Amino acid sequence: MLMANANIYLTLLLLLTFLKWGQSASNYVHDACSVTRYRALCIRTLAPFSSSAKTSPSKWARAGVSVTIGETKKVAQYLLKVKKHREMRGRYRIALSDCIECFQNAIDELHSSLGVLRNLSASNFYSQMGDVTTWIVKLESSLTITK
Repeated sequence: MLMANANIYLTLLLLLTFLKWGQSASNYVHDACSVTRYRALCIRTLAPFSSSAKTSPSKWARAGVSVTIGETKKVAQYLLKVKKHREMRGRYRIALSDCIECFQNAIDELHSSLGVLRNLSASNFYSQMGDVTTWIVKLESSLTITK
């Protein structure tokens, strides 16, 4: 389920940054989520941002990344609890530790992306989006390996 959530928000991040929208905020979230695999989940999760994001691709991208950070933190916290409260030994404990590390790295990459999205500038836009794209691809790769 985390990969599904991550893919939804990451897809939004990349698409919303480059697409222009000329509709009301409520239609905007529906249109933005129409390109995702889990449309209902996307709409339900991002609908609360409609009034603040309106038609700003930058705000929608930040909302998607913020939600993804929150969901990724929840998974990392759960995995840490499992590691602390369960009897795990040997390779299972090592695998769980690796998985936790992947999620912690993902959170760092998402925070880096959010920082860039908060400070976009016209003069450095393509460089900044290149950085965000690199971090997102790296994030997707590390979470895919975790599957």
